[in-house]
Amino acid sequence: MKITLSVNLGGYSFNIDEDAYSELKRYLRNLEIHFAEEESSAEILSDIESRMAELFRAKLTSYKQVITIGDVNSAISVLGTPEDISDTEGTTARDKFSTPGYHRMYRDPDHRMIGGVCAGMGAYWNMDPWIVRLIFVVVTMLGGLGLLVYLILYIVLPEAKTTAQKIEMKGEPVNIKNIKDSVKKEFNTVRKNMNL
Repeated sequence: MKITLSVNLGGYSFNIDEDAYSELKRYLRNLEIHFAEEESSAEILSDIESRMAELFRAKLTSYKQVITIGDVNSAISVLGTPEDISDTEGTTARDKFSTPGYHRMYRDPDHRMIGGVCAGMGAYWNMDPWIVRLIFVVVTMLGGLGLLVYLILYIVLPEAKTTAQKIEMKGEPVNIKNIKDSVKKEFNTVRKNMNL
């Protein structure tokens, strides 16, 4: 018999074993200490918690309703540890995070001109969005099919709202290094726009 606790992680409530809770608490505390010097540390930690909640939700089924130590360790292995992304590690950390992640097409709200379809397709195929836009314009002028395809894709493709979705859109692994880099980039963009 084990004691279970209820925790709120990334806006979701989870039942978690006591030993799994201790490991999760230790991991999140290490991340908090690691990112303490970052200006955007609250946003980075929030996005990491959201990603961890997504990983935990994938582990739960109708037969399994409690997060175990194995689930916590599995999520930590996917996200990585602060030691994995420290600058002193060098190439070993880079090699660990060079494996491609889950790749999914989204509409890109950050680089959109109309609905973000072309920007999302450009991010998915790692090409400039203007090339995709040009293709849609040419196909539209040749018979109007481009406009119909664009409208269908606008309805079908979800918008990348979270940091994890924006990272998935590019085909990169959703780990703490990429979350940190993405949040810092957004933070610097906002700061630059406010200074204009």
